[in-house]
Amino acid sequence: MDSWYVYIVRCGDNSLYTGITKNLEKRILEHNSGAKGAKYTRSRRPVSLVYSEQAASRSAATSREFTIKKLDISRKRQLVMLLDTQLRDQS
Repeated sequence: MDSWYVYIVRCGDNSLYTGITKNLEKRILEHNSGAKGAKYTRSRRPVSLVYSEQAASRSAATSREFTIKKLDISRKRQLVMLLDTQLRDQS
C-alpha cells in the first residue's frame, strides 16, 4: 500500500501552503525549483517543510488537506508548533 502525506510548507513570505503528495522530498523540490510547484508557491520561494502527516489513502489525504485549509492561520500555526514540540521531545 502506497502512503499519502498531507504537508504544510512555510513560504519565503512566511505564509503557509498545504498540499498532498506521495513523495515529500520530491514535492518540496518541485515547489522550490520547477514549474511543477504550485502556482501559489512559485512566487513565494523558497519553501520549507514545516508539517507532515501520513494518510492511508489519497481520499483520506484530500479530506485532511481540506480540513487543514479551512483552519484560520493561528490554528495552522498551532498545528506546526505542536509537531515541532513533539519532534524536540523525541530528540
